[in-house]
Amino acid sequence: MLEAKKFKTWIEINEDALRNNIGVFRRTITEKTKLMAVVKSNAYGHGIVVFSKLADELGIDGFCVDSVIEGRTLRLAGIKKPILVLGWTLPAIFEEAVKNDITITISNTESLEALSKSRYKPFFHLKIDTGMHRQGFYVEDMNHIFEKYKNECVLYCRGIYTHFASAGTLFSQKAFTDEQYKKFEEVINSAREYGITNIVRHMAATGGTIMDPRYHADWVRVGAGLYGFLSHPQLMPVLSWRTLISEIKEVRKGACVGYDLTEKINNPTKIAVLPIGYWHGMPRAFSSIGKVLVGGKEAKIIGRVSMDITVCDVGSIDCVVGDVATLIGKDGKSELRAGDLAEQIDSIHYELLTRLNPLMERIITH
Repeated sequence: MLEAKKFKTWIEINEDALRNNIGVFRRTITEKTKLMAVVKSNAYGHGIVVFSKLADELGIDGFCVDSVIEGRTLRLAGIKKPILVLGWTLPAIFEEAVKNDITITISNTESLEALSKSRYKPFFHLKIDTGMHRQGFYVEDMNHIFEKYKNECVLYCRGIYTHFASAGTLFSQKAFTDEQYKKFEEVINSAREYGITNIVRHMAATGGTIMDPRYHADWVRVGAGLYGFLSHPQLMPVLSWRTLISEIKEVRKGACVGYDLTEKINNPTKIAVLPIGYWHGMPRAFSSIGKVLVGGKEAKIIGRVSMDITVCDVGSIDCVVGDVATLIGKDGKSELRAGDLAEQIDSIHYELLTRLNPLMERIITH
């Protein structure tokens, strides 16, 4: 792996943290339940190829992606384990799914009808809407679906799943989640009555996996937990984002920093120029309020976050050009967690991390 300091900014993927997080979920589920890594959206910003190959080496059972294109990317990277597309697949892409042994999701009648008429018939999982009201067949429609498309379901359906509506509030909305579970079980029982038995069942993402073993079924689809997003005592953040200080300069009292003179310096200080901006994934909303770590100390962002440049105040920090600045992650005893940063700008860690530019180098660390 290339050394970090060959780049002016890079993302670190910590192998020890990922190994720990996989272990936490292995101990949570039984051997009969497969642990599937959700790596859609460039592995939540972690880098779909780097992260997935590492997870593969650490024994993950398979992968969930958003598209056949993402799945093909994993196949080209040498990954041979099961891949399930969670998002909508256009009928024109069925051939690509078949050729790359990628299982797709069918969540509406139009897609199932297109598959029934297609020359190329990929294996698929049926998605059931048990209360979230996004993708999925309604529970009450499933007997009709099983009857009308019994041939397709018997021959090509390899799974049935649902998704719980309460991602971060499962414990406070347990009754609703239990209702979803019951509805899902109704569908599974109906499928068996129609002879659709060669299937895996899955419903739990990270929260459901932690909350109730009844939700484990045959697969669990874990995303946030593997990346260490959750406030869980045993989980560790996998990702850190760092850059190098490209310039340091003294600024006088009354000077303005950045575009549109939005921040005036009240006292003489020293500023560090960082060669990253909103193109890389630093939200413009952090202008004049965000912070980074330099030498284990917090350095406030001053002025506007620009496309490729961010400036921070290092007046009280001993640093030189080429020193590392941490944008997400630990530096000494200090840490900037993605969730805390996102909360500062009324966002969530998913949004912050998935917007990290995929062109930035991802480097495995320990």
